[in-house]
Amino acid sequence: MKEILFLKAVVIGFFLAVPIGPVNLLCIRRTLLGGRIIGFISGLGAAVADTFFAFAAAFGLSFITNFYVQEEKWLQFGGGIFICVLGVMSMLSHEFGKPEKKNGGRGRGGFQAFISSFFLTLTNPITILAFAAAFAGFGLINPDEGHASAFLVVTGVFLGSIIWWFTISSIASFLRKKLNSHVLHRITQISGLVITVFGVLILLGVI
Repeated sequence: MKEILFLKAVVIGFFLAVPIGPVNLLCIRRTLLGGRIIGFISGLGAAVADTFFAFAAAFGLSFITNFYVQEEKWLQFGGGIFICVLGVMSMLSHEFGKPEKKNGGRGRGGFQAFISSFFLTLTNPITILAFAAAFAGFGLINPDEGHASAFLVVTGVFLGSIIWWFTISSIASFLRKKLNSHVLHRITQISGLVITVFGVLILLGVI
């Protein structure tokens, strides 16, 4: 029974990370420019944020859910501005795809990739509502089963999310090796444009 509960949580964590949006595009872009490690670290930031949402939903921390519902507009506004800034910076960037360094994503670049994805994911109020709905739909929330089951669900969500980010960064890394630097540069510029469009759409939705 515990195994089924855990597998359901893994599936939820995986599929809630899949929808293509700004964070996925950032992960792909960073992988194309800096390699698999920096791309995966970027996804790891989103996975930790997803796990925070899953924790709040699994343990019934209604004050967190209420905060996101009440401050939805401001969170979306801040997230939209942040996305626009990241998108414009990506379009104006003159970086070309470079060979991966031995230190991979360690250091300041890896920290910035992690933090930006983490906070970008946290500004999306829809995510915590999606986890609450998914847990209810799959029957994962049962107060009678105690905290052990809740921790198992949260762990499963984290693993499922990690599997997605490893998969997408690996695919992008494979493509990186097949494309020349000029093509990589154009792709990253286009991804910057798409990211900016996402940000503008979010801001228009708030307005």
